[in-house]
Amino acid sequence: MQNLPLLPLKDVVVFPEIIQALAVGRAASLGAVKSAIEANREIVTVLQKDAEKEQPARDDLYDIGAVSRITRVEKREGGAQVIVQGVRRVRLHGLTELSDHVAVTVEDLPVVTMPEDGEERARAQALQRANLELAHEIAAVLSPQNSEQLYEQTVGAIDDPVTQMYRVASIARHLENEETQAILGLDTAPALFERMNEVLRHELSVTQMQRDIQSQAQEGMEQQQREHMLRQQKRAIEQALGEDDGDDEIGELKEQLKNAKLPDDVRKEVDRDLRRLQKMSPNAADYQVSRSYLELVAELPWNVVTEDTLDLNHAQEVLDEDHYGLDDVKERILESLAVLQLNPEAKASILCFVGPPGVGKTSLGQSIARAMGRKFERMSLGGLHDEAELRGHRRTYVGAMPGRILQAVRRAGVRNPVLMLDELDKLGRDFRGDPAAALMEILDPAQNKEFRDNYLNLPFDLSKVYFITTANALDGIPRPLLDRMEVLQLTGYSEMEKLTIARRYLIPRQRDNAGLAGEQIEFTDEALRHIVRHHTREAGVRELERTIGRVARKRARQIVQATGTATQIGQDELIELLGPDRFKSEKGRENLGRGVAPGLAWTEAGGDVLYVEATLTQKDEKVTITGQLGDVMRESVQAARSYIWSAAESLNIDRSRIEENGIHVHVPAGAVPKDGPSAGITMATALASVYSDKEVRDDIAMTGELTLSGLVLPVGGIREKVLAAHRSGIRHVILPRDNESEFAKLPDIVKEEMQVTLVDRLEDAVRIAIPDL
Repeated sequence: MQNLPLLPLKDVVVFPEIIQALAVGRAASLGAVKSAIEANREIVTVLQKDAEKEQPARDDLYDIGAVSRITRVEKREGGAQVIVQGVRRVRLHGLTELSDHVAVTVEDLPVVTMPEDGEERARAQALQRANLELAHEIAAVLSPQNSEQLYEQTVGAIDDPVTQMYRVASIARHLENEETQAILGLDTAPALFERMNEVLRHELSVTQMQRDIQSQAQEGMEQQQREHMLRQQKRAIEQALGEDDGDDEIGELKEQLKNAKLPDDVRKEVDRDLRRLQKMSPNAADYQVSRSYLELVAELPWNVVTEDTLDLNHAQEVLDEDHYGLDDVKERILESLAVLQLNPEAKASILCFVGPPGVGKTSLGQSIARAMGRKFERMSLGGLHDEAELRGHRRTYVGAMPGRILQAVRRAGVRNPVLMLDELDKLGRDFRGDPAAALMEILDPAQNKEFRDNYLNLPFDLSKVYFITTANALDGIPRPLLDRMEVLQLTGYSEMEKLTIARRYLIPRQRDNAGLAGEQIEFTDEALRHIVRHHTREAGVRELERTIGRVARKRARQIVQATGTATQIGQDELIELLGPDRFKSEKGRENLGRGVAPGLAWTEAGGDVLYVEATLTQKDEKVTITGQLGDVMRESVQAARSYIWSAAESLNIDRSRIEENGIHVHVPAGAVPKDGPSAGITMATALASVYSDKEVRDDIAMTGELTLSGLVLPVGGIREKVLAAHRSGIRHVILPRDNESEFAKLPDIVKEEMQVTLVDRLEDAVRIAIPDL
């Protein structure tokens, strides 16, 4: 005896070894499925006597059911689709109502097998042979042209005779539920085969009758349909005699395929499909599918490539013309082009541009294509969940299409475009597959030489495609995929860089978009600086360009309506055109007070100054942490408090103030989630301030990870953090000593105005930040 979750079925009988898809919607049934999955995935499936019963009792169920194994569950609106496979027949006993489902006690029934020997075995074998012949006849009636294939799909691929009959019973179209249930209850193979012989004879009789009715209806077609059929027959005869070379469309398609320079192995497959298309009627269901497929094959650039322009001086001019700064990134791109110039057969590195929005990742790909003289195609991966979006759908599905990779190559018209895969970190993943896994094959030079799209189902060479990817952050990219790429970090721009970019690129572009001449609109330096500081807050220049565009459009309206005469845009004109400032000046706090320490944080939109606040509380409160801090930052608070306690004497802190008081640490803004280790020394400085009752300097900011032994470890995002301090008017920063090289990469104008103190231990940082300590 076993006690298993119960799944009552309204109109389906599950047989041993047979796979069945079940639609499950009732709460108790969903609970039973959940319980089975959490255990050994076994569940009892049994037919209800009355399908209208929503909560069947024991008397509402048949006595015999099956123990089935759940193989897959797919959530659907209002319930789920559950795929099960029958395991063994069982007899039901008592039901037990549990909190979220019903369980049933079952007893295993004997397995139905062929008799060992003697007269019974011979009779069973004879019945089974007769049954299989009947199944062949039914398949021939249902599908005269594909009867063997239909037979194989139903019973031919099954070796066990009993399972063959169970399969027939599960798909019989003219069998009532009560009759199907009775078949499940048969205990011997001869009885099963004899009953199935009756079922198959009835099924053959009904199927033949339906075919005869359809034939009679066909004979009653209107004259116009008869003429159409005769014309199609005439066309087929002419083709058989070689007197018709197909209509104009097929002839044109044949010519396109002839000129497509297909590889030999592809040519053989395509010729076979073309011959099949020529024999089809244009009204056949598969005609348009086959034609669309062959059109794709004809349009793909199997051997069409553009000749690379690998002049490094030209490439340098293009990159400098399109982008300001980004020297490290440009240098790496030129190195890659130099390798291709010396070794055209070399596999180009797959570059991954990582940086905040608006810093020029996508436009860099366009510049690379322009520098190389190649076609450029871009596809966004943001929100893509289905692997088939990349690999394509098999042609057997209705509405099947090639994958987006192959479509991009088709649009480019060449086999070696620059293909940018945007928003790589925003790939999704669900039950339909993992697109990141498909990308690993697409981007791997060792595999993509014979890439097989599911729709095309022919090898296509992607090795000449110059792949570039972009992402805002590395966190969302799977590690195996990241290992196939070379990451190039694009950091945010300083204020001076934004002003230069606006002068060189953004203002001319937006001026042209608005239809203005150069003398009709001019921005003063003060106006541009005001826009950067008070109307944008970003690491890149996307919002800056939009704001300049708004000013240009308003200026264009003034000119058309003759309501404005000023051509120079200053601060006063900005207030008139843009209205009040969107953002207050990013100015650091003054007179911080005890327990407040300024830190530096990295965000996807650049850097920011983050203030850590600490205050003493009652002793029994110990440590309270607020401000939506993640686990890493919470642990940083604990580590900082522990180290301050252990080093209290060297920091001139009264240890009793630590022991006799609780501490509350808060990090504004409370609505924004925050996490990361780089606030470690800022936390410790705030605690040192509140415990020592001394204020932290308001002209300083810091970043660094703190260890329990007081070491200050390096952190990331140094450029963005220092630029954030510079924007806020803070001119002194404390950084880990191991981050010295990152500070050296900052723009010279920023380094000249910033004072940096490199520290190895927390004590050094605290003594600088709290001079009175």
